[in-house]
Amino acid sequence: MSRFIVEDMSTGSDSDYSSQADASCLVVSSTWISWFLSSKGNEYFCEVDEDFILDRFNLTGLNNEVANYAQALDLITDQLDDEVQEELRGSLDTQARLLYGLIHARWIVTARGLAKMVEKYKRGDFGRCPRVLCHSQPLLPVGLVDIPYEKSVKLFCGRCEDLYSPKSSRHGSIDGAYFGTTFPHLLFLVYPAIIPPKVGTPLEGSNSAAAEGRGAGAGAGGGSGSGALGGVGASGARRRREREKDDALIPDSGAAAAGDGVGEGLSTASVALKAERYRPKIYGFQVHETAKLQRWQEAIRDRQVTKLEVLEART
Repeated sequence: MSRFIVEDMSTGSDSDYSSQADASCLVVSSTWISWFLSSKGNEYFCEVDEDFILDRFNLTGLNNEVANYAQALDLITDQLDDEVQEELRGSLDTQARLLYGLIHARWIVTARGLAKMVEKYKRGDFGRCPRVLCHSQPLLPVGLVDIPYEKSVKLFCGRCEDLYSPKSSRHGSIDGAYFGTTFPHLLFLVYPAIIPPKVGTPLEGSNSAAAEGRGAGAGAGGGSGSGALGGVGASGARRRREREKDDALIPDSGAAAAGDGVGEGLSTASVALKAERYRPKIYGFQVHETAKLQRWQEAIRDRQVTKLEVLEART
Protein backbone atom coordinates (compact mmCIF):
# COMPACT_ATOMS: atom_id res chain seq x y z
CA MET A 1 0.00 0.00 0.00
CA SER A 2 1.12 3.51 -0.64
CA ARG A 3 2.24 5.89 2.10
CA PHE A 4 1.63 9.61 2.16
CA ILE A 5 4.55 11.67 3.46
CA VAL A 6 3.97 15.24 4.53
CA GLU A 7 6.28 17.36 2.39
CA ASP A 8 7.91 20.49 3.76
CA MET A 9 7.09 23.79 2.10
CA SER A 10 8.69 27.02 3.29
CA THR A 11 8.12 30.65 2.45
CA GLY A 12 11.12 31.79 4.46
CA SER A 13 9.31 33.07 7.57
CA ASP A 14 10.20 32.07 11.14
CA SER A 15 6.86 30.37 11.60
CA ASP A 16 7.50 28.26 8.55
CA TYR A 17 10.85 27.11 9.90
CA SER A 18 9.29 26.05 13.22
CA SER A 19 6.48 24.18 11.52
CA GLN A 20 8.97 22.66 9.10
CA ALA A 21 10.82 20.92 11.93
CA ASP A 22 7.59 19.35 13.19
CA ALA A 23 6.39 18.31 9.78
CA SER A 24 9.68 16.73 8.77
CA CYS A 25 9.13 13.88 11.28
CA LEU A 26 5.46 13.34 10.50
CA VAL A 27 4.66 10.31 8.39
CA VAL A 28 1.02 9.44 7.88
CA SER A 29 0.32 5.86 6.91
CA SER A 30 -2.55 5.07 4.61
CA THR A 31 -3.15 1.54 5.98
CA TRP A 32 -5.36 0.61 8.90
CA ILE A 33 -3.10 -2.34 9.80
CA SER A 34 0.01 -0.18 10.18
CA TRP A 35 -1.97 2.26 12.34
CA PHE A 36 -3.21 -0.61 14.50
CA LEU A 37 0.25 -2.12 14.94
CA SER A 38 1.77 1.24 15.86
CA SER A 39 -0.83 1.87 18.57
CA LYS A 40 0.31 1.47 22.17
CA GLY A 41 -0.55 -1.89 23.66
CA ASN A 42 -0.46 -3.77 20.35
CA GLU A 43 3.23 -4.66 20.44
CA TYR A 44 2.45 -8.38 20.71
CA PHE A 45 0.84 -8.45 17.27
CA CYS A 46 2.67 -8.96 14.00
CA GLU A 47 1.61 -7.77 10.58
CA VAL A 48 -0.68 -10.12 8.71
CA ASP A 49 0.05 -10.23 4.98
CA GLU A 50 -2.68 -8.62 2.92
CA ASP A 51 -2.95 -11.56 0.54
CA PHE A 52 -3.75 -13.80 3.52
CA ILE A 53 -6.57 -11.48 4.56
CA LEU A 54 -7.96 -11.19 1.05
CA ASP A 55 -8.14 -14.98 0.67
CA ARG A 56 -11.68 -15.64 1.89
CA PHE A 57 -10.86 -19.30 2.58
CA ASN A 58 -8.64 -18.17 5.46
CA LEU A 59 -11.57 -16.27 6.98
CA THR A 60 -14.04 -19.15 6.96
CA GLY A 61 -16.46 -18.92 9.89
CA LEU A 62 -15.36 -15.48 11.08
CA ASN A 63 -18.52 -13.88 9.71
CA ASN A 64 -20.39 -15.63 12.53
CA GLU A 65 -18.03 -14.21 15.15
CA VAL A 66 -17.93 -10.56 14.10
CA ALA A 67 -20.85 -8.16 13.72
CA ASN A 68 -20.75 -5.96 10.62
CA TYR A 69 -18.24 -8.44 9.22
CA ALA A 70 -18.15 -7.07 5.67
CA GLN A 71 -17.64 -3.46 6.77
CA ALA A 72 -14.99 -4.46 9.34
CA LEU A 73 -13.09 -6.38 6.66
CA ASP A 74 -13.31 -3.40 4.31
CA LEU A 75 -11.93 -1.17 7.07
CA ILE A 76 -8.97 -3.50 7.67
CA THR A 77 -8.18 -3.64 3.95
CA ASP A 78 -8.73 0.13 3.51
CA GLN A 79 -11.63 -0.32 1.12
CA LEU A 80 -14.37 1.22 3.27
CA ASP A 81 -16.21 4.27 2.02
CA ASP A 82 -15.62 7.39 4.08
CA GLU A 83 -19.36 8.01 4.48
CA VAL A 84 -20.00 4.56 5.95
CA GLN A 85 -16.94 4.90 8.13
CA GLU A 86 -18.25 8.09 9.73
CA GLU A 87 -21.66 6.59 10.44
CA LEU A 88 -20.37 3.47 12.21
CA ARG A 89 -17.02 4.80 13.35
CA GLY A 90 -17.12 3.73 17.02
CA SER A 91 -18.62 0.24 16.77
CA LEU A 92 -16.94 -0.55 13.48
CA ASP A 93 -13.47 0.14 14.85
CA THR A 94 -14.12 -2.30 17.71
CA GLN A 95 -15.32 -4.97 15.31
CA ALA A 96 -12.32 -4.39 13.06
CA ARG A 97 -9.98 -4.96 16.01
CA LEU A 98 -11.82 -8.19 16.86
CA LEU A 99 -11.69 -9.40 13.27
CA TYR A 100 -8.00 -8.61 12.90
CA GLY A 101 -7.26 -10.40 16.17
CA LEU A 102 -9.05 -13.55 15.05
CA ILE A 103 -7.30 -13.42 11.66
CA HIS A 104 -4.02 -12.90 13.51
CA ALA A 105 -4.57 -16.10 15.51
CA ARG A 106 -4.88 -18.04 12.25
CA TRP A 107 -1.98 -16.25 10.59
CA ILE A 108 0.64 -16.93 13.27
CA VAL A 109 0.27 -20.71 12.93
CA THR A 110 1.20 -20.54 9.24
CA ALA A 111 4.80 -20.82 8.04
CA ARG A 112 5.11 -17.11 7.29
CA GLY A 113 3.37 -16.10 10.49
CA LEU A 114 5.62 -18.31 12.60
CA ALA A 115 8.68 -16.82 10.91
CA LYS A 116 7.59 -13.31 11.91
CA MET A 117 6.75 -14.29 15.46
CA VAL A 118 10.01 -16.16 16.03
CA GLU A 119 11.88 -12.94 15.29
CA LYS A 120 9.84 -11.11 17.92
CA TYR A 121 10.49 -13.99 20.32
CA LYS A 122 14.25 -13.76 19.81
CA ARG A 123 14.14 -10.01 20.50
CA GLY A 124 12.19 -10.59 23.70
CA ASP A 125 9.24 -8.45 22.54
CA PHE A 126 6.84 -10.46 24.69
CA GLY A 127 8.82 -10.08 27.90
CA ARG A 128 11.03 -12.44 29.89
CA CYS A 129 10.39 -15.00 32.60
CA PRO A 130 10.67 -13.53 36.13
CA ARG A 131 12.07 -16.73 37.65
CA VAL A 132 15.73 -16.53 38.57
CA LEU A 133 16.59 -20.03 37.34
CA CYS A 134 15.02 -19.30 33.94
CA HIS A 135 17.77 -16.72 33.30
CA SER A 136 15.50 -14.17 31.56
CA GLN A 137 14.05 -16.72 29.18
CA PRO A 138 11.90 -14.98 26.49
CA LEU A 139 8.17 -15.62 26.78
CA LEU A 140 5.51 -16.38 24.18
CA PRO A 141 1.89 -15.18 24.16
CA VAL A 142 -0.79 -17.85 24.43
CA GLY A 143 -4.54 -17.99 24.85
CA LEU A 144 -6.23 -20.24 27.36
CA VAL A 145 -9.21 -20.65 25.03
CA ASP A 146 -9.83 -20.03 21.35
CA ILE A 147 -13.14 -18.27 21.94
CA PRO A 148 -13.03 -14.45 22.11
CA TYR A 149 -14.14 -12.52 25.21
CA GLU A 150 -13.35 -15.46 27.50
CA LYS A 151 -9.76 -15.11 28.79
CA SER A 152 -7.02 -12.52 28.39
CA VAL A 153 -3.64 -13.35 26.92
CA LYS A 154 -1.01 -15.08 29.08
CA LEU A 155 2.73 -15.52 28.59
CA PHE A 156 4.23 -19.01 28.35
CA CYS A 157 7.78 -19.80 29.41
CA GLY A 158 9.25 -22.73 27.50
CA ARG A 159 11.83 -23.29 30.23
CA CYS A 160 9.70 -23.66 33.37
CA GLU A 161 6.51 -24.32 31.34
CA ASP A 162 4.46 -21.95 33.46
CA LEU A 163 2.12 -19.10 32.57
CA TYR A 164 2.49 -15.47 33.59
CA SER A 165 0.36 -12.37 33.29
CA PRO A 166 1.77 -9.42 31.30
CA LYS A 167 3.18 -6.60 33.42
CA SER A 168 1.51 -3.88 31.37
CA SER A 169 -2.23 -3.40 31.81
CA ARG A 170 -2.44 -2.58 28.10
CA HIS A 171 -1.07 -6.00 27.21
CA GLY A 172 -3.04 -7.69 29.97
CA SER A 173 -6.31 -6.54 28.37
CA ILE A 174 -5.56 -8.25 25.03
CA ASP A 175 -7.90 -11.13 24.28
CA GLY A 176 -6.18 -14.50 24.43
CA ALA A 177 -8.14 -15.70 21.39
CA TYR A 178 -6.01 -13.35 19.26
CA PHE A 179 -3.10 -15.78 19.75
CA GLY A 180 -4.91 -19.06 20.37
CA THR A 181 -3.98 -22.14 22.35
CA THR A 182 -1.75 -23.68 19.67
CA PHE A 183 0.78 -21.00 18.74
CA PRO A 184 3.69 -21.33 21.25
CA HIS A 185 3.77 -25.13 21.17
CA LEU A 186 3.62 -25.27 17.38
CA LEU A 187 6.44 -22.73 17.26
CA PHE A 188 8.70 -25.01 19.29
CA LEU A 189 7.81 -27.97 17.05
CA VAL A 190 8.63 -26.05 13.88
CA TYR A 191 11.76 -24.43 15.33
CA PRO A 192 13.25 -27.07 17.67
CA ALA A 193 16.57 -25.18 17.79
CA ILE A 194 15.00 -22.46 19.97
CA ILE A 195 13.65 -24.86 22.60
CA PRO A 196 15.22 -23.62 25.84
CA PRO A 197 17.25 -26.04 27.97
CA LYS A 198 15.77 -27.08 31.28
CA VAL A 199 18.97 -26.56 33.26
CA GLY A 200 22.01 -24.34 32.93
CA THR A 201 22.33 -20.86 31.49
CA PRO A 202 21.02 -20.57 27.92
CA LEU A 203 23.20 -18.74 25.42
CA GLU A 204 20.88 -16.76 23.15
CA GLY A 205 21.62 -17.05 19.48
CA SER A 206 23.68 -20.22 19.89
CA ASN A 207 21.91 -23.29 18.59
CA SER A 208 24.73 -25.60 19.67
CA ALA A 209 24.55 -24.32 23.24
CA ALA A 210 20.80 -24.78 23.24
CA ALA A 211 21.22 -28.34 22.00
CA GLU A 212 23.81 -29.08 24.70
CA GLY A 213 21.49 -27.59 27.30
CA ARG A 214 18.64 -29.82 26.16
CA GLY A 215 20.88 -32.87 26.43
CA ALA A 216 21.94 -31.88 29.94
CA GLY A 217 18.31 -31.29 30.89
CA ALA A 218 17.26 -34.74 29.72
CA GLY A 219 20.11 -36.33 31.69
CA ALA A 220 19.22 -34.48 34.87
CA GLY A 221 15.59 -35.54 34.49
CA GLY A 222 16.35 -39.22 34.73
CA GLY A 223 16.24 -39.91 30.98
CA SER A 224 12.48 -39.64 30.61
CA GLY A 225 12.97 -37.46 27.49
CA SER A 226 10.42 -34.80 26.62
CA GLY A 227 11.00 -34.47 22.88
CA ALA A 228 10.20 -31.22 21.15
CA LEU A 229 8.26 -29.59 23.90
CA GLY A 230 10.60 -29.79 26.82
CA GLY A 231 11.39 -32.67 29.11
CA VAL A 232 11.61 -33.40 32.75
CA GLY A 233 12.95 -30.40 34.60
CA ALA A 234 12.60 -30.21 38.36
CA SER A 235 10.65 -32.85 40.23
CA GLY A 236 6.86 -32.64 40.20
CA ALA A 237 6.59 -31.64 43.84
CA ARG A 238 9.21 -28.91 43.60
CA ARG A 239 7.75 -27.47 40.41
CA ARG A 240 4.31 -27.37 41.98
CA ARG A 241 5.62 -25.49 45.01
CA GLU A 242 7.38 -23.00 42.75
CA ARG A 243 4.32 -22.56 40.55
CA GLU A 244 1.98 -21.97 43.47
CA LYS A 245 4.40 -19.42 44.89
CA ASP A 246 4.74 -17.62 41.55
CA ASP A 247 1.01 -17.72 40.82
CA ALA A 248 0.42 -16.01 44.14
CA LEU A 249 2.75 -13.20 43.04
CA ILE A 250 1.19 -12.63 39.62
CA PRO A 251 -1.74 -10.36 40.58
CA ASP A 252 -0.37 -6.84 41.06
CA SER A 253 -3.38 -5.24 42.72
CA GLY A 254 -4.49 -6.36 46.13
CA ALA A 255 -1.97 -9.18 46.42
CA ALA A 256 -0.27 -7.70 49.48
CA ALA A 257 -3.55 -7.08 51.25
CA ALA A 258 -4.82 -10.58 50.54
CA GLY A 259 -1.55 -12.11 51.67
CA ASP A 260 -2.06 -11.09 55.29
CA GLY A 261 -4.67 -13.77 55.87
CA VAL A 262 -3.05 -16.56 53.87
CA GLY A 263 -2.71 -19.78 55.81
CA GLU A 264 -5.44 -19.07 58.34
CA GLY A 265 -7.99 -21.90 58.37
CA LEU A 266 -6.74 -23.31 55.04
CA SER A 267 -5.83 -26.92 54.39
CA THR A 268 -2.63 -27.47 52.43
CA ALA A 269 -4.09 -30.56 50.80
CA SER A 270 -7.23 -28.74 49.67
CA VAL A 271 -5.18 -25.92 48.20
CA ALA A 272 -3.01 -28.40 46.30
CA LEU A 273 -6.06 -30.16 44.88
CA LYS A 274 -7.60 -26.89 43.68
CA ALA A 275 -4.46 -25.82 41.82
CA GLU A 276 -5.04 -26.07 38.07
CA ARG A 277 -2.26 -27.03 35.70
CA TYR A 278 -1.70 -25.54 32.29
CA ARG A 279 -1.88 -28.23 29.61
CA PRO A 280 -0.11 -27.42 26.31
CA LYS A 281 -2.27 -28.30 23.33
CA ILE A 282 -1.94 -28.15 19.56
CA TYR A 283 -5.28 -27.82 17.79
CA GLY A 284 -7.01 -29.13 20.89
CA PHE A 285 -4.80 -32.20 21.36
CA GLN A 286 -2.34 -32.45 24.23
CA VAL A 287 1.30 -32.72 23.26
CA HIS A 288 2.25 -36.36 23.79
CA GLU A 289 5.49 -36.06 25.73
CA THR A 290 4.22 -33.19 27.88
CA ALA A 291 0.97 -35.03 28.59
CA LYS A 292 2.92 -38.13 29.63
CA LEU A 293 5.12 -36.05 31.91
CA GLN A 294 2.11 -34.34 33.48
CA ARG A 295 0.39 -37.65 34.20
CA TRP A 296 3.50 -38.78 36.09
CA GLN A 297 3.70 -35.47 37.95
CA GLU A 298 0.05 -35.59 38.90
CA ALA A 299 0.47 -39.12 40.24
CA ILE A 300 3.32 -37.85 42.43
CA ARG A 301 1.15 -34.92 43.52
CA ASP A 302 -1.75 -37.20 44.46
CA ARG A 303 0.54 -39.28 46.65
CA GLN A 304 1.86 -36.14 48.35
CA VAL A 305 -1.68 -34.85 48.90
CA THR A 306 -2.64 -38.15 50.51
CA LYS A 307 0.31 -37.87 52.90
CA LEU A 308 -0.67 -34.28 53.72
CA GLU A 309 -4.22 -35.33 54.48
CA VAL A 310 -2.97 -38.03 56.86
CA LEU A 311 -0.67 -35.57 58.63
CA GLU A 312 -3.41 -32.93 58.93
CA ALA A 313 -5.83 -35.53 60.27
CA ARG A 314 -3.38 -36.39 63.04
CA THR A 315 -2.98 -32.76 64.03
